[in-house]
Amino acid sequence: MNLKTKITGIHYDKSAKGLLFSLLKFCSIFYGIASGAKNYLYDKGIIKPKKVNAFVVSVGNFTTGGVGKTPVVAELAKYYISKGEKPAIVSRGYGGRLNNKIVHVISDGINLYYRADMAGDEPYWLGVNLDGCAVLTCSNRYKAAKYAIEELGCTKIILDDGFQHRKLYRDLDLVLVDSEKMFGNENLLPAGPLREGMEGFNRLNKLVIVSKNKEHSRAEKLAKIMTKKMLKPLPSDSSFTQGQVGRSVVVCKTEPDYIYNIVSGEHLEKGAEITALSAIGQPEQFYKFLEDDYVIKDKITFDDHHSYIKEDIENIEGNIVTTEKDAVKLALLGKGNIYALKLKTILPVEEILN
Repeated sequence: MNLKTKITGIHYDKSAKGLLFSLLKFCSIFYGIASGAKNYLYDKGIIKPKKVNAFVVSVGNFTTGGVGKTPVVAELAKYYISKGEKPAIVSRGYGGRLNNKIVHVISDGINLYYRADMAGDEPYWLGVNLDGCAVLTCSNRYKAAKYAIEELGCTKIILDDGFQHRKLYRDLDLVLVDSEKMFGNENLLPAGPLREGMEGFNRLNKLVIVSKNKEHSRAEKLAKIMTKKMLKPLPSDSSFTQGQVGRSVVVCKTEPDYIYNIVSGEHLEKGAEITALSAIGQPEQFYKFLEDDYVIKDKITFDDHHSYIKEDIENIEGNIVTTEKDAVKLALLGKGNIYALKLKTILPVEEILN
């Protein structure tokens, strides 16, 4: 087990202890000071976010790891496209090889300009799957959003993983929470998965409980609990001022749909023997989805955003089943035995945007 995997295990262990945890806990003090100072400056208006000439929706989360932002971002984009808008998704481009100090157009809504290894797996997947939606990457989200509006004619901006990126003003803040893992051990980075203190609740508009299961009663129960907390009056010194969209809690249901060959598109029949492979933030649920309908002879897990090489899969015989996020990179290796799990996302988009 490498250090990164061990630390991730600590993040979701509420009884974590030991020398490593103590060291991480000490480092969390400094992270908390830096994060708190940044938020204080924005909350008090000492630093002001920059505005662009379009409605901006931010999709983010309190924790690290794979909560499920990409499917939610995609559903929002599809909704805007259906309404005749031209949305742009702005991402930092984590995991790609492009210089993220520069604005890169991964897709202009028609043409795709970079491969997955250059763009990053998530921006590439979004570019492939969303006709009519531009996808841009840059660490300066304001610059990328401005480019999308002025150069590509985009009318809506969707900020991917943007809750802690406060330099760009947003009209609507969505925060996603995993219904199973929630806030882990409730410690700040690096001792826990929290990117900021829970006072961040004061500035979100919509809390999205993400249920990656076939049965969603836990998520629905959590939504009721969190609704009571969300509807409490905000502190008098709260930074929540946007207010164009009310505060509420919704459930996003993510379920397995089917498994398809990434070359031929052929579906894989249930009951087949497979090797499950992934490099995502929280792979447990992916494997759980597969266990119900397929015979898993092996599970191979790489670090999140792993860059695949031929040696990673050349000795695997039979069907390899992976996530769609991983599939866009594995497709570059040219093997015909790779399948991807297609998920379906059920999200009350109109309730979120109104």
